[in-house]
Amino acid sequence: MTQKASLFKGQQKKKSIPLNRHGKIPHTRKGKKVVKPSKVTKEMDADREVSKFINHCNEVKAATVANKDGGHLSIVKLQTDSSSGAKK
Repeated sequence: MTQKASLFKGQQKKKSIPLNRHGKIPHTRKGKKVVKPSKVTKEMDADREVSKFINHCNEVKAATVANKDGGHLSIVKLQTDSSSGAKK
């Protein structure tokens, strides 16, 4: 039987803050790690295209609903002006 009260079954040991952190904020991991698959199939590409289409439709619907309610929400598109960048 253990002598320390914090080591009984069902209890966890509290983590202490390290002394040499020097004001650094601990890194918090959120979400799942994205790992690219070694094999990319045609089905996976098709699924990706379908999900892109669905996301785009959802964004358009959200923007139209927000504009009807009096808000100013719009979809911002990336500017790909390679010709204007070459002239500068």
